[in-house]
Amino acid sequence: MAEYDYDLFVIGGGSGGVRAARVAASDAGARVALAEEDRYGGTCVIRGCVPKKLMVFASEFSGMPALARGYGWDMGEGTFHWDRFQGHMASELDRLEGIYRNLLKSSGVETFDARARLKDAHTVELSTGETKTAKTILIATGGHPVRPDIPNADLGIVSDDIFHLETLPKSILIIGGGYIACEFACIFNGLGVEVTQFYRGAQILRGFDDEARGLIAEAMRENGIKLHLGTNIVEMAPGGGDYDAVSGPTATDAAMGADAKQSATLMATRTGDGSQSVWVKPTSGDAREYDIVLFATGRDPNSADLGLEDLGIQIGRRKEIVVDAYSKTAVDSVYAIGDVTNRVNLTPVAIREGMAFVQTVFQDNPTAVDHELIPSAIFTQPEMGTVGLSEEDAREQEEVEVYCTSFRPMKTAFGGQNNRVLMKLVVSKATRKVLGCHIVAPDAGEMIQLAGVAIKMGATKEDFDQTVAVHPTMSEEIVTMKTPMRTA
Repeated sequence: MAEYDYDLFVIGGGSGGVRAARVAASDAGARVALAEEDRYGGTCVIRGCVPKKLMVFASEFSGMPALARGYGWDMGEGTFHWDRFQGHMASELDRLEGIYRNLLKSSGVETFDARARLKDAHTVELSTGETKTAKTILIATGGHPVRPDIPNADLGIVSDDIFHLETLPKSILIIGGGYIACEFACIFNGLGVEVTQFYRGAQILRGFDDEARGLIAEAMRENGIKLHLGTNIVEMAPGGGDYDAVSGPTATDAAMGADAKQSATLMATRTGDGSQSVWVKPTSGDAREYDIVLFATGRDPNSADLGLEDLGIQIGRRKEIVVDAYSKTAVDSVYAIGDVTNRVNLTPVAIREGMAFVQTVFQDNPTAVDHELIPSAIFTQPEMGTVGLSEEDAREQEEVEVYCTSFRPMKTAFGGQNNRVLMKLVVSKATRKVLGCHIVAPDAGEMIQLAGVAIKMGATKEDFDQTVAVHPTMSEEIVTMKTPMRTA
């Protein structure tokens, strides 16, 4: 039997990799090492879920004075200080990264602050020049945001860059219609930025329930976001020059030196200091300049330059590492979890996959992750919480009944606001099982968690009906809808 430096070597210090490493070491007694080339905590903690949610919280305060006045409070408008918020956010992320490092250390995991790639099926080569061997290698390198393949795309920023803006822009153009694009549109709008959003499709949040995403789009527009559907970028260029609304930069402007000007623009737009803008011409032809252009047009797995192809590990069409139900690649000693496999790209899923990997490899309990009926939330304003099938997907499979209600919630209606919420259940007509639940409302993410438990257990509509409502709440509508709105 070959002797290795470690039982397990993990490449990637995000949520999935850290969980797998420390559980393998602490619970299974394995000798474990982990390499991370950037910051511990990965996308979720450092440049995703956590800082984004902090920005969501910050942006929601802007609407509180108006609502408070409806309740009799004499409350004036406040001023948001980006530098104060950003400094506090950076400190919080440092604190969380420290927790991740300490968790690994206390579990007995040896860590390397270095990039790692596979040299062979049992050997990892570090950017420090060291090589380490392991019986099993786990790849948990996550993913990264991508820019579209268009000229001057480098003039725009991606989601990773948002948390490093030195100042808040006065205007921003967001390209994309997925949850990242829509969340940041709502965040910046709440922080007082003029927000324009382009999406080439017919409706934002493709893949989610049509009725729910339609309500969110309507609310975004009512809140002041300039949402343009069926719209994409034709051309973009450094701002501040002489432009023709149809043809773009003039010959004089182009003669200023594209390379130098683009370099200066890139720095200016990424700090958002207003000293330079980005000129954008959309398919609608209404060209203008924006302080910042944010591309939220997709993410790719971090599978490049890991030495995978040389070992015969398959890379899929979307650059994902191809794995089986137990997260194993085509090489028996190499596994992969999380966003780099492009299965369900959510932090809790990566953590669950990491736990299943440890059970499979180190605890003699082969465990496949169930990727069905995963609850999720979109932190737009209002939020969406969703689990299971959309009405559209469900009715393609079988005949369903749709129970749905939309209303003005008590809190905001009393305060003189017109916000609407949506509660929706999609039910199998044959089995009576609830196939999907979709909520658009403040704190929908909190509500959908418990709905997800019931639906995962196979609850029927009658199980929901027999549950006593909590009154007065928005969520009571989930268990009080007695008559289907339609059969589809």
